[in-house]
Amino acid sequence: MADNTRKDPNDWVSGDDPMTGAQESYLKTLAEQAHQDLPKDELTKAEASELIDKMRQKAGLDE
Repeated sequence: MADNTRKDPNDWVSGDDPMTGAQESYLKTLAEQAHQDLPKDELTKAEASELIDKMRQKAGLDE
C-alpha cells in the first residue's frame, strides 16, 4: 500500500512561501549537529523541508 500521508514538498500549495520560523530554528540546530553550514539564501518552505530531511540524515537522526 502506498504511503500517501507525506506529500512531496514541491507539490505543497504554500511551498513557495518563505520558510517558517520553526523551520529556520530547527535547521540551525540540525546544521550544528551535522557540522554543516546553512545556505545564505532565503529558503522557501519546500526547500527548507527538503534540507531538514538531508540534515537529519547527516546528523544521524534518520537511521
